[in-house]
Amino acid sequence: MSNIILAKALKHGDKIGFFSPSSPATVFAPNRFKRAKSYLNNQGFKLEAGSLTEKSDYYRSGNIKERVKEINELIRNPEIRCIISTIGGSNSNALLPYIDYEALLQDPKIIIGYSDVTAILLGIFAKTNIVTFHGAALVASFGELPPLVDETYKSFNDLLCKESFPPFYYSMPKFWSDMKIEWENQFHPKKLKNNNWQFLGSGTISGRIIGGNLHTIAAIWGSPYMPEILYGDILLIEDSMKSIDMVERSLCHLKACGVFDKISAIILGKYELFDDKGTNRTPLDVLFEVLNKQKLPILYGFDSCHTHPILATPIGIEAEINFEKKSFCLKSPWIK
Repeated sequence: MSNIILAKALKHGDKIGFFSPSSPATVFAPNRFKRAKSYLNNQGFKLEAGSLTEKSDYYRSGNIKERVKEINELIRNPEIRCIISTIGGSNSNALLPYIDYEALLQDPKIIIGYSDVTAILLGIFAKTNIVTFHGAALVASFGELPPLVDETYKSFNDLLCKESFPPFYYSMPKFWSDMKIEWENQFHPKKLKNNNWQFLGSGTISGRIIGGNLHTIAAIWGSPYMPEILYGDILLIEDSMKSIDMVERSLCHLKACGVFDKISAIILGKYELFDDKGTNRTPLDVLFEVLNKQKLPILYGFDSCHTHPILATPIGIEAEINFEKKSFCLKSPWIK
């Protein structure tokens, strides 16, 4: 862990740059975008818009060259201390060969997002050893309404705006939601569900956190932008709006690649709007079947996923799951 590189903690008044590496959320969700900007401004941050803000090329914010230009401009801007995606999509992996990794090494910044942005989070970590963060996206997360947005911001603030003093213990949010509402017609808070994290194992497991959105991981698998899965790693996986057959397919891919024989534990995040196709089975049921009685400790239902709130989770640092105490903590520094 000695070669890990940490970005500096955010301070109120710092500048956060935002970019759209795939879907053009600033175009198709202008009201949510406006609400998200206002929320972070009210927390004391300045915002710097990426060059593709309010631009669209149908299914994406711009062509590959334009999207690379946007992120590299933010990386090379010394005033920007955090770079946050506006949303995910399907095509963030297109940027990976062209990101200015050397500029990031010269000036490490906080990089945060989730979903399709998993490709960028893992790619930057693989190429630089800079700790990245699977967590909030500007429009998708900070455009949500209270109380869920406040829980998301609390995690953002706790993890990114303070010097790290391990151990840091995650607290389970009391409520969560994956309620589907048309963003431009959302004027009231979403219905809340009682939360429940399941600690399925025994003893204490320590390891490096690696992972993110499972569908996106498959899009960089076998490339130099996918960090090698090491023996003892804790694998974080989640997904959104997938049917049970696709979840089985993705988990079987990990099985075929020998991932479950290497890792020490799985953090299985909530699966937003999971379609069980009438089976009444959960993603956990699918995982158990794929594991085929292989004993692998699992933390199920962790809130670093497409649901609200989303907890910021650093990629590449040491963590510990205590299955007796039902706790999950970060053991090594994630920011400086």
